[in-house]
Amino acid sequence: MSNGGSSRVKDKIFKGMGLTATFSCLIILLIFIGFIVYQGIDRLSWDFMMGLPSRFAENSGIYTAWIGTLWVLVLTTLVSFPVGVGAGIYLEEYSKKNKWSNFLEINIANLAGVPSIIYGLLGLEIFVRLLKMGNSILAGSLTLSLLILPIIIVSTREAIRAVPRSIKDASRALGASKWQTIWSQILPASFGGILTGVILAISRAVGETAPLIVIGALAYVPFAPAGPLDEFTVLPIQIFNWVSRPQHEFVINAAAAIIVLLLITFMMNGIAVYLRNRWQNKMNW
Repeated sequence: MSNGGSSRVKDKIFKGMGLTATFSCLIILLIFIGFIVYQGIDRLSWDFMMGLPSRFAENSGIYTAWIGTLWVLVLTTLVSFPVGVGAGIYLEEYSKKNKWSNFLEINIANLAGVPSIIYGLLGLEIFVRLLKMGNSILAGSLTLSLLILPIIIVSTREAIRAVPRSIKDASRALGASKWQTIWSQILPASFGGILTGVILAISRAVGETAPLIVIGALAYVPFAPAGPLDEFTVLPIQIFNWVSRPQHEFVINAAAAIIVLLLITFMMNGIAVYLRNRWQNKMNW
């Protein structure tokens, strides 16, 4: 057999292995999700969504958990979005290419793969102890912001890098300054990719438990937080608390809470896909 024929056979084998692995993972994922939905769908109700935690499974709800989750998501977005996008713009458009910038880029890329519990320890030392924020929503949000900042910075740089050079050159040729070019041309052209990266990063933050446990987020909070300095719990911690209990009724509660968390995650990913496609279509016009 010739080298060309051998390469085609290897390509087909590799393609088959990739498809098999992909469909196997999808089937396993669908089985898991189906089992969770089967267990928890009957528990979902208005009373469950608006109920406070209780030591009795039939009276327990997730009101404090999903309110805390919303607080954390909003504050994390408000902190991480401007800082991450601003850092990405600076590194891509203003930073000079030298040893320091190369060192910085390598470390940002490496930070995206650091285990989340390390960020929890960092948040515990800086926000909880040094700045004396305690186990508050603000401390949790700042910790999660540190966790997702490298992802936002990298996605922002990739989105800006994808903008055709001709757009930048045409803007500068017409007399626009560097900042005017960035604000009026580069950011609108890359905003879909930037927003997609931000939403996907925040979707990761939704399911993080380890950093919040480290900084002292509570498993039982009998009240809904009313401000950023209040104590809080979130859905992943509430789910962990219920799963660790021996009563089967709490496992059903956990399955129902997982459905709510999945819906939040799927909704955010759907928004990311919609915004990306909308901005791509707009740029194609």
